[in-house]
Amino acid sequence: MSPGHATTRTTPVRRVLVVDDELLIRWSLCETLSDHGYTVLEAEDGQGALRMLLDATELPDVVLLDFRLPDSTDLNLLERIIRMVPEGRVVLMTAYGTPELANEALERGAFKVLHKPFELQDVTSLLA
Repeated sequence: MSPGHATTRTTPVRRVLVVDDELLIRWSLCETLSDHGYTVLEAEDGQGALRMLLDATELPDVVLLDFRLPDSTDLNLLERIIRMVPEGRVVLMTAYGTPELANEALERGAFKVLHKPFELQDVTSLLA
């Protein structure tokens, strides 16, 4: 999968899954995205995100995925989610980002890597 594979999307983003173990970050993202009209789902860890995707009747258009979660500290979860949401964009969020990590995430199919802290309007502009 090429790093820009999701840029050909023709339908608007409507559903977003936010995966972050930090309650305040998850809440801020969910509130901001909801205020912008998105349907927002949330998970606090990788297993919760995978269960949500397996049980979904409609997959999210975008997954905002934290790199370090209690049950995931590598890019394997990113790859699994990309396979589960082939038409969606997966954005990796990290406070531990290095250029090497960002490049590897993009090579594995991430749409973008957001380095924490970031401005909430950066996220909403990504979804437009």
